[in-house]
Amino acid sequence: MDAKRGNWVIIHNIVLESSQRAPQVPDDTKLHPLEMWVKGFIEEDANIGELVNIKTITGRNVSGKLLKVEPYYEHDYGKCIPELLQIGLQARNILFGGEENER
Repeated sequence: MDAKRGNWVIIHNIVLESSQRAPQVPDDTKLHPLEMWVKGFIEEDANIGELVNIKTITGRNVSGKLLKVEPYYEHDYGKCIPELLQIGLQARNILFGGEENER
């Protein structure tokens, strides 16, 4: 089993197929289904890809396809940009007169 009862998981569900989208939705949006991803505590042991039930932090019961066990944020803010470091130093100088004027 990939997930044991009580594990923190993320599930995926299709809320509306593209054919079920509201008529006022823009055409390029209508081409895609409305999807949701929800995190919560799994209610039963399961494997990735299975339909499962979870209980969210707020107490909602939601079902969907199990995607990950113990999900975490994988994004970052990219590589260091030296020019931005210089801008910060210049701004400190302009606004406060440099390091020697800081308390």
